[in-house]
Amino acid sequence: MRFAISIPQFFADGEFDAAGFAGYLRRVEELGFESAWTQEQVLGTMPQLSPIETMTFAAACTDRLRLGCAVLVTTLHNPVHLAKSLSTLDQMSRGRLEIGVGTGGRGRMFAAFGVEPERFVGRFTEGLELMKQLWTRPRVTFDGRFWQLEDAAMEPKPFQKPHPPIWFGGNSPAALRRAVRHGNGFFGAGSSPTERFADQVRTVADALAEQERDPADFPIAKRVYIAVDDSPERGRERMNTELERLYGRRSETIEAAAVVGTPEDCERELRAVAAAGAQRTLLSPMFDHAEQTERLAAEVLPRLR
Repeated sequence: MRFAISIPQFFADGEFDAAGFAGYLRRVEELGFESAWTQEQVLGTMPQLSPIETMTFAAACTDRLRLGCAVLVTTLHNPVHLAKSLSTLDQMSRGRLEIGVGTGGRGRMFAAFGVEPERFVGRFTEGLELMKQLWTRPRVTFDGRFWQLEDAAMEPKPFQKPHPPIWFGGNSPAALRRAVRHGNGFFGAGSSPTERFADQVRTVADALAEQERDPADFPIAKRVYIAVDDSPERGRERMNTELERLYGRRSETIEAAAVVGTPEDCERELRAVAAAGAQRTLLSPMFDHAEQTERLAAEVLPRLR
């Protein structure tokens, strides 16, 4: 099993502690986590820092740790600007960037971003293709429905060749098949219970077979909201409160997807996630981030290695 950890992003106005943030990331590297990940939420009441800027700060604080976002809702971005920002970050981190992408689904406030709701999937797919071309070709001529370029160059290219790994989020069968057509891996959402994730993995496996892609070249990961607490009831109450803040509502499905309890409880549930198909598990504490990371590293992960 391979384990990643989430990067703290939840800071209210004036609360961000640069020294504490840097110290946390250096400690994550010392503890042996292979990567650290952000997530994206532009609009919402949860005070969440933007992922690209957060990853850039994290890159400056670390030497080995790979850095990712699961996921960037690329439908809401201009792909030319986004390609430039991500290429820059990959250069600045010396090739430590991993990119998660997703359409955002139908519930987004698309009008705030100038996106036509009925065309968001086409916009997503075209934008991703344009980014790949900008990352890999000396000159790009692109005549798309949404974007047009003529003999345009973008330098520097990403440090990683041909480009950083592209992970796809998604829930529906159509989104999972799209992931296999256009991506390098699938990243299950923290809001998906293990049983649903297992179904998604089976859909991905079928799509890989249909497209004659080698499963060994298409890794699968899952975010797991997690809390180690010797009082499972107390931990569950705190977790549910934070999930409600993040998603803006109570949801039995999302709450059921979170792993909460003693180290033994967490071990059991993480083994189930691995059995469902996760080769990499992104552990996402929702409170007491530094303390939770220490407990995970000392009391849970040694049981799984």
